[in-house]
Amino acid sequence: MIRLKGGRIIDPANGRDEVGDLFIEDGHIVAAPNIPDSVKETYDLSGKIVMAGGIDLHSHIAGNNVNLSRTLLLEQHPGMDPHPGHAPFSTAPWSTYETGRLYAEMGFTTVIEPALVAQGAVQAHLELADIPYIDRGALAVLGNTDFLLKMLRDGEGNISTDLLDDYVAWSIAATKCLGVKVVNAGGGAAFKENVRTFGLDDVVPSYGVSSRAIMQALIASVNRLGIPHPLHVHCNNLGVAGESYITAIQTMEAAGGLPIHLAHLQFYAYASEGKRHFSSASAFLAEAISQHKNVTTDVGQVMFGQTVTLSGDVVRQYASLSDARPKKTILWDGDGTGGGIVPYAYKAKNYYNALQWAIGLELFLLIDDPWRVYFTTDHPNGAPFTTYPQILHLLMDAGERAAWIARLPKKAMDMALLPQLTREYSFYEIAIMSRAAPARLLGLADRGQLGVGAAADISVYTEQADKTAMFSAADYVFKDGDLIVEGGKVKPYRWGRTHHLKPPKGSSQIDARLERYYAEQYGISAGAFAVPDAFNGGPSHFEVHPCRK
Repeated sequence: MIRLKGGRIIDPANGRDEVGDLFIEDGHIVAAPNIPDSVKETYDLSGKIVMAGGIDLHSHIAGNNVNLSRTLLLEQHPGMDPHPGHAPFSTAPWSTYETGRLYAEMGFTTVIEPALVAQGAVQAHLELADIPYIDRGALAVLGNTDFLLKMLRDGEGNISTDLLDDYVAWSIAATKCLGVKVVNAGGGAAFKENVRTFGLDDVVPSYGVSSRAIMQALIASVNRLGIPHPLHVHCNNLGVAGESYITAIQTMEAAGGLPIHLAHLQFYAYASEGKRHFSSASAFLAEAISQHKNVTTDVGQVMFGQTVTLSGDVVRQYASLSDARPKKTILWDGDGTGGGIVPYAYKAKNYYNALQWAIGLELFLLIDDPWRVYFTTDHPNGAPFTTYPQILHLLMDAGERAAWIARLPKKAMDMALLPQLTREYSFYEIAIMSRAAPARLLGLADRGQLGVGAAADISVYTEQADKTAMFSAADYVFKDGDLIVEGGKVKPYRWGRTHHLKPPKGSSQIDARLERYYAEQYGISAGAFAVPDAFNGGPSHFEVHPCRK
């Protein structure tokens, strides 16, 4: 048994913020032993902050778009250090090894890939499995597949039928995912027919169904199936000033009170006021979130520097091709969705980029319920996840924000609300937003908390005024009770698990229909892309969670 002694335990899931002890045995947190001699190892955490391991709800860390972006930007991926003996593959930036190492050293223990395309499920899971130290999971992308759109067109997949539920359940089971994501519902299919803008009430040619109808059908199906994580929605009109925030609010209303999660809200918080027709709409969206209690969101914070935008929203990425920095891009198409890879450099002296930075922080500070707003950069779209410590510093320290604001273009800051906002996040609120709340939303009941019976995923930090330094390097990180980080550096290789749902089994009708469809369309079995149970060494690679129904 391990004793973590005398740290400040911040555990919002159990209403705890106090100095105390934690005990670890067999990978879980246990009650204090009756026999003191049971403790074999003690860590003195006096003066340190103790939280559950961080959970990143939305970070692109595996799959086709991630690998295409690595290939496109080879010059951004030189070898960093000599190859360590405990790492079997490259240590280049954003390799699987580096992804796991960098997350772990910041105190994160679970990361979710939010856009797994069915045809690439096996490859994506192989890549997820190769990320060390942390647990992983993924969301299955639906909303543009030919099979689904034909069901909706023919009236066989409307919100009152079982067939749609069977298809959604089959898709999650085949791809071994934790939930469902929709990317610009119908937009990928419409793009194939030369549609270049696609709003919530636009209709997909050849199918006769609107984006709204597709999204509402999936929201209802996810709810009926009891999938813990609500439909994860990448809305229409991303980045379109004057339209994006209106579309986001309309999407909230379209959910009809059912749970829904809006991804990377910062990219929709753009109004069109001022001479440059680009201004902040964060107050409108924060108010809408307050009114719609069924809605959760993650921010997608922008930070300055070189990155790459990658997305299954081919409509948006096509419109962004001219903005590529450096000037090289990839656009690809496929069944269900395509993808776009557009490099981009956010510049502090650029009016638009500076305002994007401010808008993201405004959303964090204006949405007053930390249980409903989640900590992301939409890695790598807004910024690499390695900027998280800086963002935490900005949220917790108004003086740090003021120092940044003073260095940014005055005209941009004059159009922002941020200079007027004085709120500072507490450690308790940070623990909610980055631990307890995403665990609850994903249905990972034993994560994001430090109660008896929880998985012993624990992060320990030395409290510092410089929150960037504090959150960049955890003193200790335990993963399922194993010490994986000490003094801000990872220990020798250690593997996590991939979490997925076991949805209710549908009727044999869906299996027969999918077999016919795949045979006629592609000449292969419907199970050709399915991830087997005996994957990467066996079922123990996975951790399976039930639906709520």
